This record gives sequence, structure tokens and C-alpha cells, in this order.
Amino acid sequence: MRNKSAKEVFKKKAPLFLSPLEAFLYWEKEIPNHLFLQQPLNGKFIKYTYREAGKELRKIALKLQSLGLEKKSHIALLSKNCAHWMMSDLAIMMAGFVSVPIYTSLTAKAIYQVLAHSESKAIIIGKLDDYFSIKDGITSIPKIGIELYGIKEEYSWENIIQSETSEITIKFPKLSDIHTIIYTSGTSGNPKGVLHSVGNFVNSLHTIQKIVKLPSHPRLFSYLPLVHVAERIIWTYGLSIGAQFSFPESLKTFAKDLEKSQPHAFFGVPRIWVKFQEIITSKLSQKKLDWLLKTPIIKDIVIAKLKQKLGLKNSEIIISGAAPISKDVLHWFKAIDIEISQIYGMTEDCCVSHFNAPPHNKIGTVGKALPGVKTKITSEGEICIKNNCLMKGYFKNPELTAKIFDKDGYLKTGDKGVYDSEGNLTITGRIKDQFKTDKGKYIDPSPIELELSKNSNIEQVCIVGSGLPHPIALITISEIGNSNTSLELSNSIINSINQLNQQLENHEIIKKAVVFKTHWTIENNFLTPTLKLKRNLIELDNECNYLTWYHDKKVVIFKNN
Repeated sequence: MRNKSAKEVFKKKAPLFLSPLEAFLYWEKEIPNHLFLQQPLNGKFIKYTYREAGKELRKIALKLQSLGLEKKSHIALLSKNCAHWMMSDLAIMMAGFVSVPIYTSLTAKAIYQVLAHSESKAIIIGKLDDYFSIKDGITSIPKIGIELYGIKEEYSWENIIQSETSEITIKFPKLSDIHTIIYTSGTSGNPKGVLHSVGNFVNSLHTIQKIVKLPSHPRLFSYLPLVHVAERIIWTYGLSIGAQFSFPESLKTFAKDLEKSQPHAFFGVPRIWVKFQEIITSKLSQKKLDWLLKTPIIKDIVIAKLKQKLGLKNSEIIISGAAPISKDVLHWFKAIDIEISQIYGMTEDCCVSHFNAPPHNKIGTVGKALPGVKTKITSEGEICIKNNCLMKGYFKNPELTAKIFDKDGYLKTGDKGVYDSEGNLTITGRIKDQFKTDKGKYIDPSPIELELSKNSNIEQVCIVGSGLPHPIALITISEIGNSNTSLELSNSIINSINQLNQQLENHEIIKKAVVFKTHWTIENNFLTPTLKLKRNLIELDNECNYLTWYHDKKVVIFKNN
């Protein structure tokens, strides 16, 4: 009997799956020989069909079951995005356990805290940059290491999959069963373990299927941490439509890997889009680009070339999320025929909140509430939402769980926003990010930061100034900015501040800018894994200098370290 082609399979509508595992098993049966995972390694690709992946993950699931752990035990997963992350996730489900993915950017101490708090009973360790530096954070629990990535532990993935037996009795989870514990990236305070059920992911999947339509067996490129709920949902959605996944080998090869992949959908955070813009304008001046786009004969060729180089030639859905993005950036990409839709959601709501779904993309907003989502804005301006995907609570923290829900069961997002007459939501700031001047006036830093970041010389901005008469802008310089002299940078920043100050209330006016030599990064713990500023840590690191900087005679102060 011949195998069905993907074309034949997709003529019929796929069922509404009741778990990510069920989705995988369906496609494994329907298109066993089609490419599922494509892992770059040393410049080459290791490829797994649905059938090949199924064989490996079954043996890993059997191994997990053989460890003698209690039902629904928590199994940790520590790895960058790769083929084995996805196979591990499926294996943990198949074995009947709960997954606890861990950010690879965490320190050994932080990893230890997550493992202890989550009560993880075993761990799978995959693709890492430096296992040696974090190894001490892993407790004395059974470890499955993947030697392909240089991880040698008591149990070897490679040895396990050599075993002959792969027969496993699969017990499909109930919708009410806990599927995963997702630890938040920690923009403020310590990470929290968010409990999500199988049903939450299924409901999220069904909502996305109503608004996102991709071609048969699409290509997807997975690079944002799979620990993060947004990328996890994309992975789940990809499973539901028989997608093939590829990954970047490293940060150095990212651009080439993305160009090779040419995915049918792409999700980026604001900093990624700014980087893409910088890459283009560093090779093609804005003046020249504007001229080319105004020349009818050349325009289409230029746009096609740019989309090809960025890896977005085939992308039908292009999304930005996780943080606010400048309207100027969105308009810039629209000019080269790359329409970016903003999406808004949280770990706690399984990313089902608002989406600027094409073709109704209103720039500057995050769009309308998704199907099945109820919303309200409190008197303080806080966005509250209710849907069938809300978390079951914070693991081992009932007090905090109770605080984040109101009496009607709405999730208090911590974000401020307003709706326009068409029902589109604009995020105006974050309640916890607000600070008071010495006159007791509140300042929302986010909108000010977005406006100031329009300056192409500026890479990152953090507006601070609690207790000061006026705020201070903390700044890092972009690659474009680094080609300028200190005087040129200073004049550029002053001009941007002066223009911005004309639009601000008196108490919001920026009086000083401090330029940092070192960027805020994941590695130095000032960025979350999804590239959001850890504002509380930046403030803690610098607040002792606020008064000195404020009273300095210079408007722009260059910090040496």
C-alpha cells in the first residue's frame, strides 16, 4: 500500500485535536515520510521524518517510564530550540508526565531554584552554549543527555534510541490534566511557575485555527525560546497542521538559516525587527532605498530581493509581540511590502487575547479581542481579560494566584490600555513600570521610550527617575550609532529629546540622557529571554547615580562602564 501524499491528505480537513500528542500521532500516520524536523549542525542538516521522530521519541518515553516515577511527575527540559527539544516535549507527553521547560540563559543558581520549586524528578539536557557553567545547578535527579550536542550524562539519548523495543501503551491525557509548568521570564521579580492544562493549549489552538490559515505542510522557523508561551503555541499550532520545523544553528548563522528556511509564518519580537531594519540600512542608505522604492521599474525587484534575504519571501503571517513596537518601524516595513501584525497576550492567558489579524491591521494597536475573549478596562486603566485558556494558577503560590484574578474571574494583566471606536486595543504602558516624580506626578515610561527609540543611533532606552523632578533617559547605542563620534551622538540625542519634549507634559520632560557603553543583554541579566528589559534590575543597578546625573551640567552623559 502506497503512502498518501501530503496533497491528498490535506484535501480532507484535519480533525480538531484534543492534545498536541494526538496531533503528532495523526500526522505520523498520515504523512510518515514527510519532513518533520530539520536540525542544522556544523553547516549540514540532520533531518527527521514524522516516522523517524516518532521512533526516537517513543523510546525516550519508554525510558522515562522505566525510571519508576509517580504518575504525572514533572520532567524538566533544558535546551535551546532544536529538533530534540520538540521530540523531548512529545516524549514527556507520551510518557504521561508534565513538562517543565527551563530557559537556557539562566544561571546555575536560577536553574537549581526552578528544579527545586517545580519538584522535577528527571531532566532532558540538549543543545546548550556552555553546559559546564550551569551543570552544578542541576540536582541529583536522573539526567538524559544528548551527545549530538556534546552533553554526556548517566543516560544517553543516543544509547536509548538504539534499544530494539519501541512498543508503548499511550494513555491520552484528559483536558483537565496539567500539561506543562511554564516559568515566566521575570521582567519584575522572581520567575513564577504558570500551570497550564491540556485543555488550555487545545482551546488556544482552536482559537488560532479560526484566524490563521497557512498552506499545506508549511515550513516554520523556531528560534524564540520554546520555553516562552508564544513560541510554544506556535509549535503546537504547527503540530496541528503537519508543519516542518527548522532552527538556527547559532546566532552567527541565524540570518543564513532563516534565509534558507523561508518560513510561511514568522514571529519576531520588536528588537528583532529593529535589527532587521539596521541590517538593511547599513548596506543600503535610507535615501537610496527611498529612491529605489519610488522607481516603478526597480521597486518590485528591490522588494523581492529584500524579502528573500530576510527569509520572508513566503511568509503569509508576520507577527510582532512580547513588547511594544514603534509605529515608525511598522510603517518602514510596510513600505517594503512586509506587513507586521501585532499580537498581545501573556503566559497566564496562553497567548489568547488580541491580534491585528490581516487584512484588518491597524498600525499602533494590537487589534481586536480574539474569538471567545472577554475584556474590560478598570478605572485605573488596567486591561483585564477572560477566556477558556486562563492558567490554573501559579504552582505552589495560591496567594499570588488569588491576587491576579478579580472577583469575576478576569485576569489582571498589569498592562494599561484603551480601546478605539472600532474595538482595537492600544497598550499605553504597564502599571508596575510607572514611577513618581518628586512632585508626586506619575510617569508611564513605555510610550516615551518608544518615541525616543525612533532615533536610529539608539539601540535601547529605559526611562527612569523615581523621586527626581524630571525623568532621565538611560540609553545604549546601536551599530549605526557606533560609527558616529561622541559629539555627533550627543547632538543627535539632544535633538531627539528636544523634539520629544515638545509633545510631553511638563512633568514628563526629559532633562538628561546617560549613554552606556555596554548593552543590556540576556547574558548580563538585564534582558529577559524574549528580549524585554528587566527594568527593576536596571534601576537597582543605577539608582544610586540618579541625583548625580541629574545635576550634571551636560545634557548627555557618557558612562564609561
